[in-house]
Amino acid sequence: MPLPPGARALLWTVLALAGAMGLKHYVADFVLQGGWMARGKERARGWVAPLFAHAGCHALLTLAMALAVAPRLWWVAAADFAAHAAIDRAKALAADRGGWGPGQAQYWQLLGLDQFLHHLTGLGLIFVLLAL
Repeated sequence: MPLPPGARALLWTVLALAGAMGLKHYVADFVLQGGWMARGKERARGWVAPLFAHAGCHALLTLAMALAVAPRLWWVAAADFAAHAAIDRAKALAADRGGWGPGQAQYWQLLGLDQFLHHLTGLGLIFVLLAL
């Protein structure tokens, strides 16, 4: 059964935003995140600046998306900052407490959970951008 035109337009909008959010995540996590951020946010001490710089990259890119889609919802960038920082810090603490590094399966399972939570956050942000 074909979708009504309004539903079809909404579906395309959601897909476009999901693609943009995925690209945003790739750019912030793998292009803009240098060694200082990647290693620094995992440390037991001195982690605040690297983590906030990394979460700030995510927030700035989310801000650009929000301003393009719904400028009145600029604040979703702050929500993305908070969520990204919390997820990454929780991952670092769990890895540290478990003593897990790249040579262990638990590390990669934790990284997978981290990425899953970031993608759920992105879907939530898309919902907010379209629903409010």
